[in-house]
Amino acid sequence: MERILWAEIAIKSTLGLILLLAPLLASSLAGIQRPNTGFWPRLTGALTLAVAVSIWIGLHFPDARGSIGPAALVPINLISATTLLTTLVLGAAAETRRGKLVVAAGAVVLLALGFLEIAHI
Repeated sequence: MERILWAEIAIKSTLGLILLLAPLLASSLAGIQRPNTGFWPRLTGALTLAVAVSIWIGLHFPDARGSIGPAALVPINLISATTLLTTLVLGAAAETRRGKLVVAAGAVVLLALGFLEIAHI
């Protein structure tokens, strides 16, 4: 279980930092429509980074209150994956093939993490 949490920390902290530091560049490189302002991608990056930090706190300080554990990560990952898949099915995810592939890959990773966490709870 600990390896799954470390993988989630690595993935979410990397993506969170990228979105926090270079949101418009990340959108362009991913093939997703570039927003007018970097506010929403930065906010998403900050929340994703906060989830990664909370997982890290829970691993390093098991007695800490308020950290996100596996039981809370399951709905976070599954709801995020469902949202990505819904936008993909409705055709609102991205205009380019690369963007659709990035959204689909993100949904698959989130589903895999969610189901692995369910299996290890």
